[in-house]
Amino acid sequence: MLIFKIFRRSEWNDLIAAGESAGAPVDIADGYIHFSTAAQVAGTAAKHFARESDLVLVAVEADRLGVDLKWEASRGGALFPHLYRPLRHADVVWDKSLPLGASGHIFPEGHLFPGSRA
Repeated sequence: MLIFKIFRRSEWNDLIAAGESAGAPVDIADGYIHFSTAAQVAGTAAKHFARESDLVLVAVEADRLGVDLKWEASRGGALFPHLYRPLRHADVVWDKSLPLGASGHIFPEGHLFPGSRA
């Protein structure tokens, strides 16, 4: 199953340059990297990145993360994937720009994302 992380372009560029990342400032503060499922990621974008346009959507295969990935209750009691180690560039299956349209973020490959406008 693919899980998703939204990075600001500068954070993504830093990950590429370093080969890994502890995540965004909120991830570092919380002690884990926040991910979302396909069903959750549009809500994450709307809640935490509503007015941000230069974003990168990163897909990671959950099974490859092993015991460092924990599913924990978060927004509304839903289980969200949290990674308790740095995200390595080698973990990434694909990355795509996540532009901001007039009525929200435009997700790629719309069939993967319920409610997306792609």
